[in-house]
Amino acid sequence: MSKYILYLGAVLVIFTISSFQSKPSLKGTWEFAGGIYNGKKEGGPTEYKLQRKYTDIGYEAFASQKGYKTEKYEAGTYVFKGDTCVDTETFSSQPSKITNIPIHYTYTLKNDTLTLKGTLPTGMRVEEYWRKVK
Repeated sequence: MSKYILYLGAVLVIFTISSFQSKPSLKGTWEFAGGIYNGKKEGGPTEYKLQRKYTDIGYEAFASQKGYKTEKYEAGTYVFKGDTCVDTETFSSQPSKITNIPIHYTYTLKNDTLTLKGTLPTGMRVEEYWRKVK
């Protein structure tokens, strides 16, 4: 009987601790650091910066280059579902085939790096790396 009580107590402690874990958030500013597109590795840009400013539920993406006005090029929403981040672009300054189409990415957050890995509706396989700057 005492083993059962100890087991039940351990389960209760684990449940209590896990219920206080906060849901993941991307809140902050992230800078594009490169990626892999259909197996081809590409580094991050050197002449300009691509940044995403995330809130708890959405983001705005900006391109900036010294001597030029910063331009908002994309915005959207995101939600976490298990190990998946569902990203929906709601605005694009350029013609886009993914506006208002939810894209499911497997994500990892490790130190200051966000990795998004998935397949776009066009069939392109992507793995992007974003580094937290703020």
